[in-house]
Amino acid sequence: MRVSVLMDGLPHEVVQHLIANWGSTVIASRGRLHDLRELPALAIRGRGRLLGVAFYAVEDDECELVALDTMEPGHGVGAALLDAVIERAHDEGCCRVWLVTTNDNTPAMRFYQRHGMRLVAAHPGAVDEARASLKREIPEVGLDGIPIHDEIEFEFRFC
Repeated sequence: MRVSVLMDGLPHEVVQHLIANWGSTVIASRGRLHDLRELPALAIRGRGRLLGVAFYAVEDDECELVALDTMEPGHGVGAALLDAVIERAHDEGCCRVWLVTTNDNTPAMRFYQRHGMRLVAAHPGAVDEARASLKREIPEVGLDGIPIHDEIEFEFRFC
């Protein structure tokens, strides 16, 4: 799969997809807000349309995978994007690629562990705090009717 860098702003179709599926282009993680429109992004296209996109932020020697979304799960798009982010982070001298997901997102937890990432922390109540102070539109109930309260942190280490 060919991964491309999205430059000069996000294409309209990506912004529309994010708003339709994530409710916003703004993501809360570890007490911070990230506007995906301002982050580096990688994308995979096929059959004339967007198949997946990943957003990341490099700070010092760490790279946070802020968001990864695939339009057709189970076809290797997410794995190709994750590999591309890890490769970019390594090339930029990062020692760690990390991310958080919410406690309801069991498909993501399985995906990241199958692809070599380690579960390194649970942050109880972190989503409740973000909902109260940063992003009120975070839903209270997520996948499979699971109440969303916590952030679950994963990492991949190079050094």
